[in-house]
Amino acid sequence: MTLLNIRRILQYEHLLLLPILGLAFYIAFIPHLNYPYPLHVDEWVHLARSQAIVQAGSTTFADPFSGQETLSLSSNLEASFQLFWGVFQAISGISWMVIFRYFPGIIFIITVLSVYIMARREGFGWEATFFTCLIPSTVGILGPAFLVPVSMGLLFTPLILFITFNFRTIWSYLLIFILISFLLAIHAPSAISPIIVLTPYILLNLKGNFKHSLGIVLALLLPFLIVFPWIFDLLLTTAGSLLIPNPPTEYVQLPKVIESYFSLRYREPISYLPILVFLLGVFLLALRGGKKNYGLVLGLLALLLMLVTFFTFHYGVAIMYERGLMFLMLMISIIAGAGLTGIKNLRLPGRVNTWLRMPLITQNAGRFFCLAIIAITLVIAIPHRLATPYYQMIDSEDYQAFVWIRNNVSQDYEKAILDPWKATAFTAITGKQVFTRIHTAHGPQDLIAYDFLRGGSTNTTMLNENEISIIYTRLYDGAQNRNFEFNSNNPNLVMVAKNIYLLKKVEEKE
Repeated sequence: MTLLNIRRILQYEHLLLLPILGLAFYIAFIPHLNYPYPLHVDEWVHLARSQAIVQAGSTTFADPFSGQETLSLSSNLEASFQLFWGVFQAISGISWMVIFRYFPGIIFIITVLSVYIMARREGFGWEATFFTCLIPSTVGILGPAFLVPVSMGLLFTPLILFITFNFRTIWSYLLIFILISFLLAIHAPSAISPIIVLTPYILLNLKGNFKHSLGIVLALLLPFLIVFPWIFDLLLTTAGSLLIPNPPTEYVQLPKVIESYFSLRYREPISYLPILVFLLGVFLLALRGGKKNYGLVLGLLALLLMLVTFFTFHYGVAIMYERGLMFLMLMISIIAGAGLTGIKNLRLPGRVNTWLRMPLITQNAGRFFCLAIIAITLVIAIPHRLATPYYQMIDSEDYQAFVWIRNNVSQDYEKAILDPWKATAFTAITGKQVFTRIHTAHGPQDLIAYDFLRGGSTNTTMLNENEISIIYTRLYDGAQNRNFEFNSNNPNLVMVAKNIYLLKKVEEKE
């Protein structure tokens, strides 16, 4: 093979995707490098409910944690996401722990590919995918590292933009309709975010291409009206709260999210380089003009306006703000790709070429600048991603104990009391109910559980009144980042394994 042929092969842009896809998987896999279990409490909830749906054979099922509430499509808006993964696990036979460890990275690879499909047509394919890889994951805003609905929903926005920008047939509108319907089924905010982004493009096409705008509007809105009308009713009900101030939580502050995405370090001016690339992308798209380019810039601004309004004035829907942050970073990634392309295509003036007399450098100056920016960005971003803190709800000893309970404790023992912080994972692994669990913050029953366990589990009356028959006595102290084991001195309990006690049946007491 001649040198010329090798150069021609290397010019194919899709070869650049291989390291970028590897980077995407690695960024998403960072929290799982030394931890084989689900991380976020939402992941454990989805795992438990996925199993409950499959076991019930219906999207209407008893809450697996308490057994006291019946969940359905109208009360569990993410049921289709849980159904999807429940059926996938049942058919594939892949372990749940493997799914929650590796599939976030696989989904993120597909997200990056969807960005490539959309951006390549606009001339900045692999550049946009590179910045997409840098979307962070945190416990506050979630992200590609977690197997949650927003991470799965993220991949559809670039595909919807691609179809909208490049096709104008009845089949393209039908495909958008199907994609929005699927997004509504798994995660309503993921369906609303592309609508916000596309609104400026729709308005730009009203003059000169009214039919296209009408087709897009119908494809975007009909799923709300005819496929999932209860979601539309819920949105109308939620609209009443738009005028009630609702400040964002500490963990989802807009400036902190932007800082996390760009890995900003205030004492290192070079860390602001990716922001400059993004701003250059905004400028170049606006300078290039056209409805698609204006649509991308104005779509980003529309999404940013929604987020800023909620963050600054506290008006809006909290869930749209919290999940919209992820779509904001997606749009920033796409537009930053346009900026990186502008740098890559940079050519030095002829006088400089003559003065330097180094054609290899002068003819490829833009590419050298582009590589330098990529290298600097990675040097800044990867350590930042590695240093991002994540909580771990259980460790290997807890996991093995819960598996033992699942395999050895009969169905006669239905409800457990344990550290409320670990209780969500307990139900997801064992399939048994819990007295109480922590999802976002401590509640009164959580304090009761802690007092009971720390006091030696002596209050048999409390166990009987709440129909508790399983006690797991290993507690986690977050302040000291260690676990403590409490032995029970209750004669009505039988120790069946380390830290695992069962309440004696009446006949056993006699």
